[in-house]
Amino acid sequence: MNATIIKFGFPDTLIKEYEHWCVLLRPAQATLGALVLARKGEETAFGALPPPAYAELGIATRDIEASLKAFRPYDRINYLMLMMVDPHVHFHVLPRYQAPQSFEGVSFADKGWPAVPDLGAAVTPHAALRNKLVDALKACWAEH
Repeated sequence: MNATIIKFGFPDTLIKEYEHWCVLLRPAQATLGALVLARKGEETAFGALPPPAYAELGIATRDIEASLKAFRPYDRINYLMLMMVDPHVHFHVLPRYQAPQSFEGVSFADKGWPAVPDLGAAVTPHAALRNKLVDALKACWAEH
């Protein structure tokens, strides 16, 4: 795994691993269920990925959208490829909600709705809550 994946909490935040990609719970939950879809290789440019990684990207995004819908019906979904601080190819996947969402008694408001997501207004769950979120999302992955 590359340094970006490690920074996003691998292996504790791992939800699903594919041959070329992995899906992690985003440690800073800008919206409830926010994920990181990260390429497992060392590439730092999207155009440098090998063709099989692009093919698998379609599978991973279909799985993400079905799983997040099963977890909590979202109103919109955003994929942000920023790579400003963490250089390896990855997307921030943000399910967007018009109304605040609650999980285990914690409120998660989408502070940017309906405009650009406010990544600085995230909830950073403590380890126990993070683990419950990972487990809930893994369970939704298995449902579809």
